[in-house]
Amino acid sequence: MTPQLSSLAGHRRRVHRNAHQPAPYRDHVTNFNIRYGAEVADARRGGRPIVALESTIVSHGLPRPDNLRVAREIEQAVRATGAVPATIGMVEGALVVGLDDAQLTRLASTDGVAKLSVRDLAVAAATGADGATTVAATSTVAAAAGIGVFATGGLGGVHREAAQTFDESADLTALARTPIAVVCAGVKSILDVGATLERLETLGVTVVGYRTRRFPGFFISDSGFELDWALETPEQIAAMLAARAEQGVQPGGVIVANPLPLDEQLDPELHDRTLADGLALMAGNGVTGKAVTPFLLSHFHASTSGASLAVNVRIILRNATLAGQIAVASAARNGITAG
Repeated sequence: MTPQLSSLAGHRRRVHRNAHQPAPYRDHVTNFNIRYGAEVADARRGGRPIVALESTIVSHGLPRPDNLRVAREIEQAVRATGAVPATIGMVEGALVVGLDDAQLTRLASTDGVAKLSVRDLAVAAATGADGATTVAATSTVAAAAGIGVFATGGLGGVHREAAQTFDESADLTALARTPIAVVCAGVKSILDVGATLERLETLGVTVVGYRTRRFPGFFISDSGFELDWALETPEQIAAMLAARAEQGVQPGGVIVANPLPLDEQLDPELHDRTLADGLALMAGNGVTGKAVTPFLLSHFHASTSGASLAVNVRIILRNATLAGQIAVASAARNGITAG
């Protein structure tokens, strides 16, 4: 067993049990096991640091043709740190950890790509679907593959007016049970940030700021909420992850909140005005559920003349770099040199 997988032994045992289902599942003509891209498979064999990346940013989060270009830049940002990127997605029912460029292009350019959370993975596989994985699904699959660090833009969370709609992202419950560190720019500001932080606390998910005690709000550097903890270096974050694994008392994930510098954030006044207009437009059009986030992000892009898109790209590139540095620092603790 490689050091990278040691802290996930319990999780792997659960995956192992699920792999031995009674007929007809076990004898189905399709092999539903996770498939690994060549670069990721080689990194796993050598115990090299790997960073998981979601594919919804490719299919649903960014407009074409920027989506494919940015997806490649995100992977390159991870490689620049000495870690290996593993973009996760589903192609024709096959769950892939480490999409190759052709697969990435397929998800970026094909209409009708499904947005897959954890609950959707088995159904999508059985129907041979193309799908992009959310934060919840990416985290779960990454942990099952022995990957301990994941970079994304912003988390899902508790939606506004959730007291009436009960609309809450599966990202939260997935992180409560999945042993992974998620580097993000906080919770998407289109959500109820305060309620989301309360839920994370209730679920026992650790939230730390990277060089800040202020929780970021995705497009904006400060959501207005204070954090209990701040860590200053990738090595310190790696030490926290090692302590968490060795203590063995916390089953869930860790959120590393990495805000944009103030001079790189979206103008807060423009943000607030655009958000208010978008929420009103969303209500008028009856947009709910999975469609909410893509709808509002598209509204931000159109209403800010592309300024929000530029901020979104800066966010994910910075998070990919930090996640790579954390993965490399974690590997170094186990005597593994990146590169």
